[in-house]
Amino acid sequence: MTAQLPNPRMHDPAKPTLELIQVLNLEEEEVDRQMRICNSCRYCEGFCAVFPAMTRRLEFGKADIHYLANLCHNCGACLHACQYAQPHEFAVNVPQAMAKVRGQTYAEYAWPSLFGRLYRHNGTYVVSALAVALSLFLLLTLFMNGTLLPGRLAGNFYAIFPHNTLALMFGSVFAAASLALIIALRRFWRSVSPADALGKPAKGAVLEASSAVLTLKYLDGGHGQGCNNTDDRYTLWRRRFHHFTFYGFMLCFAATAVATGYHYLLGLQAPYALLSAPVLLGTLGGIGLIVGPAGLLVMNFRRSPEQGDVAQRPMDRAFILLLLLVSATGLALLGLRDTAAMAILLAIHLGTVMALFITLPYGKFAHGLFRSAALLKFTIEKRRPDNLGLGGE
Repeated sequence: MTAQLPNPRMHDPAKPTLELIQVLNLEEEEVDRQMRICNSCRYCEGFCAVFPAMTRRLEFGKADIHYLANLCHNCGACLHACQYAQPHEFAVNVPQAMAKVRGQTYAEYAWPSLFGRLYRHNGTYVVSALAVALSLFLLLTLFMNGTLLPGRLAGNFYAIFPHNTLALMFGSVFAAASLALIIALRRFWRSVSPADALGKPAKGAVLEASSAVLTLKYLDGGHGQGCNNTDDRYTLWRRRFHHFTFYGFMLCFAATAVATGYHYLLGLQAPYALLSAPVLLGTLGGIGLIVGPAGLLVMNFRRSPEQGDVAQRPMDRAFILLLLLVSATGLALLGLRDTAAMAILLAIHLGTVMALFITLPYGKFAHGLFRSAALLKFTIEKRRPDNLGLGGE
């Protein structure tokens, strides 16, 4: 079908205005072009948050495009429902166009700015090499100290690495990574949500955005049947594997927090019993970080190239593999902590955790924070009057 869309809001649905071409790069220009077409059609308005947010705009500047790109969950429903997708001459593919811009936003708002280049090279081999290098460094340290094979230490990790040394090393790296993420997120928020445009978020908006984040609301394809992965068939497994991954990560974080409280507040020293809160939380989290990332990795390899940006797959897979390494080495360490292999397993596990911390601000992890910010903007924005009278939620 090649008929021209009736469109009272734009001059040519297939071409952005000259002014916008001058300020947008090619990927952003493509999102602008496609959003103008979608704004005329609106068939997908109920699919996710992107399309109601789109209808509030007549034009799509850089900030709008960055906002919409991070609001997109790449479920793929709009691609398979679109009558203007290829082979139509308009060649609309919103998930792919959004994914390309989304990857750019991570690099553009990264802090320090120079480190934004790491996104271009954050592939499987880079992160894996970092994990291996750190593990080998720790193994070498153990060897130099003569504690590589210390015999049975009844799970006493601190007989190999003193608690304060580990706390200082990992606490410093995690604090630096958190600072970089916070500043990047602040840059993104200030760019897409000027203070005079949104103001302070209402409690209801924060709660709604939090609910959308915690339930992964927009990974249901807008109809509750799930995402498209390999073709136009729907599946909820992408959403489920994301839940395993997210809550597995949070359980592991909770285990660390509880263990810290045990150590500093209660004076209870590790190792902790198998039925203690830190061990139970860590075990459940580790299982979640095996099931979730393993499922996501399989789905990533099977995913249609039309769904998203193929160039970002190395970064996606690197993060997934690193999570798998952290969880697998952690569970192995727990299971074999009373054996002579404990020191080697501890060094490998700490190396992978350190690699994860170092790469958090410059890898796939950032997408969760940027998407959460975009969802908050959406819930704030839709509570405000639509002065353009264009519709939407």
